[in-house]
Amino acid sequence: MIKSLIDKLNEGPILCAEGYLFAMERRGYLQAGAFVPEVVLDNPDVVKQLHREFIRAGSDVVQAFTYYGHREKLRIIGKEHLLESLQKNALDIAKEVSKEFKDLDLMICGDVANTNIYDPNDKSTLKECQKMYEEQILWAKEAGVEFIVAETISWVEEMKIALKAIKAEGLTAVTNYAIPRSDLTRDGYTPLEACKIIEDLGSDVVGLNCFRGPATTFNFLKEIRNNVSCHVAGLPVPYRTNKTNPTFLNIQDTGCDCIPGGNAFPVALDNFYCNRFEMAEFAKSCKDININFIGICCGAEPHHVREMAIAIGKKPLSAKFSPDMSKHFHHGSDSSLKKVNKEIKY
Repeated sequence: MIKSLIDKLNEGPILCAEGYLFAMERRGYLQAGAFVPEVVLDNPDVVKQLHREFIRAGSDVVQAFTYYGHREKLRIIGKEHLLESLQKNALDIAKEVSKEFKDLDLMICGDVANTNIYDPNDKSTLKECQKMYEEQILWAKEAGVEFIVAETISWVEEMKIALKAIKAEGLTAVTNYAIPRSDLTRDGYTPLEACKIIEDLGSDVVGLNCFRGPATTFNFLKEIRNNVSCHVAGLPVPYRTNKTNPTFLNIQDTGCDCIPGGNAFPVALDNFYCNRFEMAEFAKSCKDININFIGICCGAEPHHVREMAIAIGKKPLSAKFSPDMSKHFHHGSDSSLKKVNKEIKY
């Protein structure tokens, strides 16, 4: 019997690795700014390899790289004609890679995101948003995805449009808000209020992703978990946000004066980067309070995912390469190591 996403969440935590935009930009296959995932057409093998690395690190979900591959993003770069092929290619890539891991119980999901055209003062944008979500979700359904993630949406009303489109196709919905530095959605709701609204409208999983690191995401998640009945998702960015800088979109690196424009986002966030153990602590904290859809957003790399997987009790394929310092020439404890190399501090 094939288990659904909800069946699996009822049994315990699952891990979802995403954040492909930053990973591809760092590798030189995607341009920061527009952040359009043309890489799925231009260099599909690179996308396949990142999927493989996330799976080997312990991700239970293969999320098709359709984030920001929507009509508005392609319009900005003058390539709207590539929309359908980009979407379908990304979905096919996710399916192909998942088949390589026949011994793993992987799930494939589609992804829709903030449209960047929603405007509460322009009613015509509601219909445009609806069309954008409907076409993406239909392609995902035709590809056979097991659920849809609607994410990085900061308007409750826009999330309602996305959820309605997902449910119209009979698919399971994971709805994740991105919360600006005001601690409210763009239309003035607290994270809890926003999640309650969308739960009441039928979302299967509610939660938060992007914008915020573990430190400024977790307390919101805890409040949500304590006050909703459905499953909760938490997928922060792996960056050290705090009360002064609760999100990573407008953050200054005071130790560096050579960043063009002064804003560390998106390509000079290195000094704010969370290490693998910080992300593992976040994952474990989520598991401890029954937040079972756990993941990581923009900035994710396989080493983060592996440590998160181990922290919640999984045994990822790449665990065999987890650090073992016992044989290190200077820090190691192996009795065969030369003492002369341990007598000084380098």
